[in-house]
Amino acid sequence: MASLSLQHHTNYFLSRALPTRPMPRPTFSVRMSLQETGPSIAVVGVTGAVGQEFLSVLSDRDFPYRSIKMLASKRSAGRRLTFEDNEYIVEELTPESFAGVDIALFSAGGSISKEFGPIAVQQGTIVVDNSSAFRMDEKVPLVIPEVNPEAMENIKVGNGKGALIANPNCSTIICLMAATPLHKRAKVLRMVVSTYQAASGAGAAAMDELELQTREVLEGRSPTCKIFKQQYAFNIFSHNASILPNGYNEEEMKMVNETRKIWNDKDVKVTATCIRVPVMRAHAESVNLQFETPLDEDTARDILRNAPGVVVIDDRKSNHFPTPLEVSNKDDVAVGRIRQDLSLDGNHGLDIFVCGDQIRKGAALNAIQIAEMLL
Repeated sequence: MASLSLQHHTNYFLSRALPTRPMPRPTFSVRMSLQETGPSIAVVGVTGAVGQEFLSVLSDRDFPYRSIKMLASKRSAGRRLTFEDNEYIVEELTPESFAGVDIALFSAGGSISKEFGPIAVQQGTIVVDNSSAFRMDEKVPLVIPEVNPEAMENIKVGNGKGALIANPNCSTIICLMAATPLHKRAKVLRMVVSTYQAASGAGAAAMDELELQTREVLEGRSPTCKIFKQQYAFNIFSHNASILPNGYNEEEMKMVNETRKIWNDKDVKVTATCIRVPVMRAHAESVNLQFETPLDEDTARDILRNAPGVVVIDDRKSNHFPTPLEVSNKDDVAVGRIRQDLSLDGNHGLDIFVCGDQIRKGAALNAIQIAEMLL
């Protein structure tokens, strides 16, 4: 397991366990990830929140590799990281970093991806990029493995060709994990999404500031406001992404455009309102779906129970539904509040509430699942 810089946040995540499907466990304790037959990998932005989660997920899933490079900015170069009982020195990212690298996992921001992604591809590396740099490039597949794996079916390690694959925005991933199984059954014509987004979406520094502000406010002190320029603790506000001329912010338009690309449906109508809430690392989303053909709530519940990567928490009797705490540090996206939209006749609409870990399925896990499909 990697030594994670975010471990001091863990006590915020304790809650009742999220119900998950049984997973087979190995009967031995020997680590099988380091294998001579595995690919060589590089993690770009390894010291950041998602970079650290890349390492955690690689270890959790026993991803096979014969070597791993830890890459970051010049400022972080020289730091030592322990991963799966081996110590590594963080190297400065340069154009020469990708020599002999089969798969590079990028999470260092869009400008770094734009500069170094094509360089890596030219050297035969397959880049899985977590930024928004290439998501809307028509030549670059935008992939959620449970949703549209066919988009990258011709890209494999060992064919001698580099390639770019884009990881969707975290809010898009979490939403479409729940909406897609229903879309495949009844075809979504219109989707209205309201998001309640955690600090982790803005990185480890935002998580640290939320923790600091909470202490400061409870102690009667003025909150430190460096990341969002306004009080975050005990407050909510419109997502900090830039506002566009149409009145939407960039985060909202990511959901609109990425959904259309992933579903390969330029006509689906999507609108979103994205909000920051004082939660550490898991997003919540209210999703209203309008369908072409009728879909009743019981059928929808059954579809979601059988959807990969989805768990249903929908207990009306005890008023128990998904919460960010229950999905933090979990792989599955949780869905509940499954009910017929009373404003639409003939079972043509549903409301659902979705929660998912932004750092994990919303970023690192999705990227590692993409990497697994390359093998």
